[in-house]
Amino acid sequence: MSDFIAEKKKILCVEDDQDTCELLVFLLSDYHLVFTESVERTLEVFRNENFDLCLLDNWLSDGKGTDLCRQIRAVNPSIPVVFASGAAEKEQIEKALEAGAQAYLVKPYSLEELQKVVKELIK
Repeated sequence: MSDFIAEKKKILCVEDDQDTCELLVFLLSDYHLVFTESVERTLEVFRNENFDLCLLDNWLSDGKGTDLCRQIRAVNPSIPVVFASGAAEKEQIEKALEAGAQAYLVKPYSLEELQKVVKELIK
């Protein structure tokens, strides 16, 4: 009998708040999470590894999540992108969706909402 273990789907989480990172590890324990904190580091990691989904914050130390989303789309146009951000203004949400995101969750989002969106986009 084989000891085959299904490989976990891989999520790139772009988040600079340590508490949020710890919460994501708990909430998304069925997935392999890779964390980055900046646009520059995210692009470096994204170009060198394969991911099943990107979870982006909209405010980063060295740029905007919407700009990062466009750059991710240039490398991989089909990867699902979800924003999880405290930026709750309608204009910010529209810009993220225009940049290529499939979903936008406003912090504080419900735990079930995050899990549902991720599960729907990673099939």
